[in-house]
Amino acid sequence: MNNIHGGNIREIAKAAGLPASDIIDFSANINPLGPPGWLRPLISASLGSLVHYPDPNYTGLYDAVEARYGIPTDETIVGNGSTDILYWLPRALKSKRAVVPVPAYADYTVASSLAGLTVKHILLKAENGFLPEMAELEAELTRDDIVFLGHPNNPTGLTCDADAVRRLAREKKESVFVVDEAFGDFVADFKSLRNDRPPNVIVLFSLTKFYAIPGLRLGLAFADRSLVSRIKAVMPPWSVNQPAQLVGEQALRDSDYAARTRDYVARCRALLVRELQAIPGLKVYPGEANFLLIRIERKDLDGPLLAKKLLPHGIAIRLCGNFAGLDDRYFRIAVRAEDENERLCDALCTAFRTPPRAAVKRRKPAIMFQGTSSNAGKSVLAAAFCRILLQDGYDVAPFKAQNMSLNSFVTRDGGEMGRAQVVQAQACRLEPDVRMNPVLLKPSSDTGSQVIVLGRPLANMDVTQYIRYKQEAFARVKEAYDALASEHDVMVLEGAGSPAEINLKGHDMVNMHMARYAASPVIIVGDIDRGGVFASFVGTMELLEEWERRLTAGFVINRFRGDQSLLAEAIDYTTRHTERPTFGVVPYLKDLGLPEEDSVTFKNAKNDHRPERNDRVEIALIDLPHISNFTDFDALRAEPDVFLRIVRSQKELGHPDAVILPGSKNVIGDVEYLTASGLAAQLSSLAAGGHAEIVGVCGGFQILGREIADPHGIESRGKTMRGLGLLPVSTILAIDKTLKRISAVHHESGLVLQGYEIHHGLTDGSCLPATVTADDGRVLGIRSKSGLVWGTYLHGLFDADAFRRWFVDRLRMRRALPPLGKIVAAYDLEPALDRLAEVVRAGLDIKAIYRIMGLGR
Repeated sequence: MNNIHGGNIREIAKAAGLPASDIIDFSANINPLGPPGWLRPLISASLGSLVHYPDPNYTGLYDAVEARYGIPTDETIVGNGSTDILYWLPRALKSKRAVVPVPAYADYTVASSLAGLTVKHILLKAENGFLPEMAELEAELTRDDIVFLGHPNNPTGLTCDADAVRRLAREKKESVFVVDEAFGDFVADFKSLRNDRPPNVIVLFSLTKFYAIPGLRLGLAFADRSLVSRIKAVMPPWSVNQPAQLVGEQALRDSDYAARTRDYVARCRALLVRELQAIPGLKVYPGEANFLLIRIERKDLDGPLLAKKLLPHGIAIRLCGNFAGLDDRYFRIAVRAEDENERLCDALCTAFRTPPRAAVKRRKPAIMFQGTSSNAGKSVLAAAFCRILLQDGYDVAPFKAQNMSLNSFVTRDGGEMGRAQVVQAQACRLEPDVRMNPVLLKPSSDTGSQVIVLGRPLANMDVTQYIRYKQEAFARVKEAYDALASEHDVMVLEGAGSPAEINLKGHDMVNMHMARYAASPVIIVGDIDRGGVFASFVGTMELLEEWERRLTAGFVINRFRGDQSLLAEAIDYTTRHTERPTFGVVPYLKDLGLPEEDSVTFKNAKNDHRPERNDRVEIALIDLPHISNFTDFDALRAEPDVFLRIVRSQKELGHPDAVILPGSKNVIGDVEYLTASGLAAQLSSLAAGGHAEIVGVCGGFQILGREIADPHGIESRGKTMRGLGLLPVSTILAIDKTLKRISAVHHESGLVLQGYEIHHGLTDGSCLPATVTADDGRVLGIRSKSGLVWGTYLHGLFDADAFRRWFVDRLRMRRALPPLGKIVAAYDLEPALDRLAEVVRAGLDIKAIYRIMGLGR
């Protein structure tokens, strides 16, 4: 393998017998953060300018240099990479000899030799740490020499004494000193010669390596104007293309990326050095830049053999036997991202036959479903994949770092979590665990939410407060993930919204940042039923940064109706444009039989047409603005003799057999809505006439009372609101939140109920007969004397098949319809989950997804 410079990814991949995408290239010293986030949109926006020649005067780039460094145009050279300038220097300066302390970048010698110069190498001693000795260099110089100094040196990564170089240059005025600072920006507190340079010093500067654009290439040089004019005279015009010029202008304005890079490289380098030093048979030289020089100290192994052993692992290193002063025992590696550095160390342990690094936590195989938008079907597909993995013999668990939903659930130990992860847990046949959804946000207004962490309410926060808290929240999220993953074989993660929401990405902890932490490939889910799915796939990829794109494995088309062969051309185009496959197409599943993932679908749902049959009872569900736990009533849809109708306005209420007021995250606000909309008066009229049974659950129970007081400002600024007055009770919203799993008895039917409590309210109903009582004796529901108005704090009571049938039969009898007298519909998610898994398995390439997860099936 002819790995002279490193970075020849095609040649490396060919030698490894692997696709280029599977190679981790440690042979090229490129910024491990990848290109800045602004690079892709800048390049995309510049494509229209390709119909014109680039600016031969580099006006914008020169202006950016002067603004950043204060160096004028006549002291600056622009080139197609710093190596481009390097090759023109010896020809322009017409010196007789080049002096190169070695080991050093090989092109110093090659460029000088091609220009006809004699090359003198001065050997840097390993025992001195390969540091140049200025006294020795000074003694060697004669008139008109060109001296090449790497600052920092490549391959050692060590910097020069900048002050000593200046003193030597001033002493040896007849020589020209070329100081290569291509990797200088990677060094913390770097002492550059760029501004304070003697007239005979030329400083080379590379944007290629630091801004991770080796395929674009851009370099600069800074020198005295007399030297600059001589060099520019021999360089060709238009050597730097228009996109590269624009990237250079933006790069020179971006100081934040530079600071983040230095911090990240320093941290990764320190960790990598520590891991490498723990491998017997390796000597690591303490570089200061983004790469490390290493010597093999074993007789049975050299660099070429090691490189051959590492290639099957998809790892390429830079052999250093072609560096003057080094031999085949030496190799160089770039400092890359933490997970890639870990893979290198693992592969080295294998090659050196040393025990694996026990200190490193192994990431469990995982897959993450993210979406092009909210409600794209991520939650359902995650549940499907949980069941598929379970069917295939894996111990699998679900995870969503942060869920924003008013549809919550209480675990056995009294923790609150999102309902979607409860369904996913059931798909895994696991007991719901708050670690599966460590952060739950329950919106209480347009700008604020109750923040629940690991099942417990933390505080009510507005957006700004929550963003400030997110760093701490993410630490808790990672702890929860690690603990849960340690107990299972495979993890299925779900994202939130879209990973391409540029207004949220800066403080994301649920999408790509979580995927990176879990080392999970990401599948982007798009809902083709709402339209624009291919534009959404392409657009999402365009808005992702390069590290996010690397995590993205491909796409899934969800909710498709029609002939799938019609999608072939569009799928091919998307693959070509994004370089990502589509793993399959999931058909539109009507009447899926699973709770909806959030309130988006519920809020957008349309009622079925009113049945023509008269043997069905009609139940009206009031859609409150702050409705919570709307899935409490999904089971009613399973009954063949029930027409469940969602009511959003006064004119829609009509004359149903029953009205349900559901839970609410803001009962104060929802009472105001009912009053203003006229629904409150209409409900009172229905109750007074005895025309309908009126049921309130949790917040709906509180609304049925005479008043709701909020003295602690839980949902308002200390308001006290009049309720509907249909039950003679009052509620005070308390600071402490009640979270309990409950077993209870319904008195009129005598049936046992299972459910849970989630509420801040304390309701005094001692004046009325109890209708629901918990096993511990607490009254959880009361009814009016007529029995037509009743309320309870028990969520999930309608999930009980026997009670649901009793309730519906009572409505039937009130309409003079005969009761059915037996259970005719079982509310059981197991058949729905198995059906879902069957359909998704048929629609997706499961083997391909398992392969990217590392499951090997």
